[in-house]
Amino acid sequence: MKENKRTIAIVCGGDSSEHDVSLRSAQGLYSFFDKQRYDVYVVDIKKFDWHVNLPDGTTTKIDRNDFSFVENGKRKMFDYAYITIHGTPGENGILQGYFELVDIPYSTSGVLVEAMTFDKFVLNQYLRSYGVSVAESLLIRRGMEHLVSDDDILSRIGMPCFVKPANDGSSFGVSKVKNIDQLAPAVRKAMMESDEVMVEQFLNGTEITVGCYKTKEKTVVFPITEVVSSNEFFDYDAKYNGQVQEITPARIPEDVARRASELTSAIYDILHCNGIIRIDYILTDNGKGGVKINLLEVNTTPGMTATSFIPQQVKAAGLEMADVLTDIVENQF
Repeated sequence: MKENKRTIAIVCGGDSSEHDVSLRSAQGLYSFFDKQRYDVYVVDIKKFDWHVNLPDGTTTKIDRNDFSFVENGKRKMFDYAYITIHGTPGENGILQGYFELVDIPYSTSGVLVEAMTFDKFVLNQYLRSYGVSVAESLLIRRGMEHLVSDDDILSRIGMPCFVKPANDGSSFGVSKVKNIDQLAPAVRKAMMESDEVMVEQFLNGTEITVGCYKTKEKTVVFPITEVVSSNEFFDYDAKYNGQVQEITPARIPEDVARRASELTSAIYDILHCNGIIRIDYILTDNGKGGVKINLLEVNTTPGMTATSFIPQQVKAAGLEMADVLTDIVENQF
């Protein structure tokens, strides 16, 4: 019955360059949720403007004291927050801390995990200690650029390399640098998105991405997607403007697929994740005739448009997005 329905907030927007991408993910999620089971609202937040999109096309403000809102003269409370913000404050622990304070369960991992996965350099060093293979990298902080010289980068990282924001979404501010003259402009570009910039070794290989979620009863690792960009790397245009082939299941050996799936499940447990995550890897030659699986990034709020990786992988697994989302919500009650 209707009075027994949980009320779900799909929380989108945010303050990063990926604000509009987040809105598209919210619309995807809204279409996926089981409306017979849940009352679903889209909540758009940007700085201090937090509002709910109501069914009649109007909006009403969120009371940030308790994350409530008023509809038809009646105050309504949310039972659950599904966070689909790419970047701050939804992917770095800030919003998670808020929901902890107002005692509303949410779809992502906790504050520490979100903060750590948002900082690519910190995450790489942490997972390296567990034996996960990651590319060599250096960190450049705003105002301290002089501490990392061109010679440091050439000797430790080499050319070509990637320059990317260390703690922001992965679609903006990323450059592939082929010679040292391109380095300073690439760092400036990345610092438009983040105060910390990571210079990362270029790994030549096959890029794949693997989705996963767990509940108290089960572990689900989705079929793997192979990412073949027609650009030099998987940038914004490749990700959102169709300049990429996304092949599910990936055209990789069965044993490599098994290892990548097992590694994804293990990283989920190491980080103590919650909800759906998606981990990007690049497969390289290990020098012994085998394949080395190198971690690129852990996405804790992966895109959820109809054509995003996770919905593709869910379909390839023979599952329904509505059932997956129900699993994730009900796991916390």
